[in-house]
Amino acid sequence: MPAMETMDQNKADHLTVGGLRRKRTARGTAYHEVGKGEPLVLIHGVGMRLEAWTPQIEVFSKSQRVIAVDMPGHGESVGLPSGSKLEAFVAWFGGFLDEMALGQVNVAGHSMGALVAGGAAATFGKRIKRVAYLNGVYRRDPEAKAAVLARAAAIPISGVDKEGPLLRWFGDDAQSGVARELTRTWLGLVDPKAYATAYAAFAGGDETYADRWPDVMAPALFLTGSDDPNSTPRMAEQMAAAAPKGWARIVEGHRHMVNLTAPEIVNELLAEWLSCGEDAR
Repeated sequence: MPAMETMDQNKADHLTVGGLRRKRTARGTAYHEVGKGEPLVLIHGVGMRLEAWTPQIEVFSKSQRVIAVDMPGHGESVGLPSGSKLEAFVAWFGGFLDEMALGQVNVAGHSMGALVAGGAAATFGKRIKRVAYLNGVYRRDPEAKAAVLARAAAIPISGVDKEGPLLRWFGDDAQSGVARELTRTWLGLVDPKAYATAYAAFAGGDETYADRWPDVMAPALFLTGSDDPNSTPRMAEQMAAAAPKGWARIVEGHRHMVNLTAPEIVNELLAEWLSCGEDAR
């Protein structure tokens, strides 16, 4: 594995709060599309927006048709009804693929987006050619489950907590500063009701498709940071062991927003994933 990459100011200048041009489908899903080639669809996590994939969009649009999508109620996408569970987000994603007339795709999801990508891999069959599960959860232990459910229950009362996620998602190293501040800004822009709906689906969704990994025949990359306290290396390794064509990759010294804080490492691992054949493991 290459030397650990950090997010210094020079490497982060290209990141923006909401500067990527979007189109919208007839049903109100906003997306940014660039490049030509095999489709690569990117799904961000709760409270974020498609700009969270900027380092990956810049690299992979040189060889892929990259489509980064705003999750429902995030960025410029229309939200789902209050109380929608993870299955509704997966159905939304299937509808988006239909609206875009996309056949077989590669899909990478981060955090909540990973749960959606995993659900798609479990239910859409060969339509998902490859799946990458970045910093995604799997069967939380009772303590972690209680904590995330408590956070979800507090959102309708207290609103969007911008500081708690930053403490969990980033270390206090100076190198993560730019990504940390952008993430704080993105959390401040999200619609509180949509955030509450998505977070509740995220909190309750860690077991929704957990039993389905043995049935997923697509090459599956499970990637997280060694210091991610919620989407742990053990979770990634357990899912990789369950998936017939799965493998885990752990980025040392990083936490939850690993695609922003270690973009060169993550891009190298995603390139490896995109180049693998159907017999990968």
